[in-house]
Amino acid sequence: MDVKIWLASIAPVATAIGFKVVGGLVLYLIGRWLIGAAIGVLSRVLTARNLDATLQRYIANILGVGLNIVLVVAILGYFGVETTSFAALLAGVGLAVGAAWSGLLANFAAGAFLIIFRPYKVGDYIVGAGVEGTVTEIGLFNTLITAPDNVAMIVGNSKVSGDIIKNYSAHAHRRVDRTAQLAFGVDPLEAIAKLKPALAAIPNVISDPAPDVEILDFNAMGTVLAVRPYCHTNHYWQVYFDTNKLIAATFGAAGYPAPYVVEELRGGKAKS
Repeated sequence: MDVKIWLASIAPVATAIGFKVVGGLVLYLIGRWLIGAAIGVLSRVLTARNLDATLQRYIANILGVGLNIVLVVAILGYFGVETTSFAALLAGVGLAVGAAWSGLLANFAAGAFLIIFRPYKVGDYIVGAGVEGTVTEIGLFNTLITAPDNVAMIVGNSKVSGDIIKNYSAHAHRRVDRTAQLAFGVDPLEAIAKLKPALAAIPNVISDPAPDVEILDFNAMGTVLAVRPYCHTNHYWQVYFDTNKLIAATFGAAGYPAPYVVEELRGGKAKS
């Protein structure tokens, strides 16, 4: 009988707690759906206004963090937690965490400056903070860079902004620097005349500025040519490798000998 009385007494409490938990779960799910919908609407509005993709992601991240904090406070208030005290506690914790994680705040501030001053944007190919690749995302604290070998690299915004940044996408074209070694006895002017028109025929090599082929240096093997076609950054590696193939094919078709070192011996004679 005591057990029945006890069960009867706690049943209303358990039922109330159960409804409370279910209500909190429903509130959470509805809140998450509303947050996703709000971010989606904001993204569509910003896209319709042709706002830069980098800035869109940054604003969406800030909105998402803010709305999630509001949702947590609302759920705590629903469960009877004094939200005013919680807000004060949250502010105090935020201050303590901010002091301890000053690096994160520095990254956050650096991210804002990256958005404002725009040394690079999403889609640019850059070198900075010791890494190289295409900028995939500029987040609240980090920049995501995808390397040419498809490895994702996450770098703190403050580290990137505090370093020298090379932005290869800042201009319409980029120069590909290659060299071609000629053997002694090969006429460099003839080699230049063969290479220049062939370079212009490589896919994605632009005509303005026209490809450069000039005498760069002389060494123990003969003459060194500078071979420099121009292309868009997106086609850099394709033009780079095609230029190497072109040099080998052109010199092979012309019958140029392989370069070799000529050494001066005593008595004025030379050996190779």
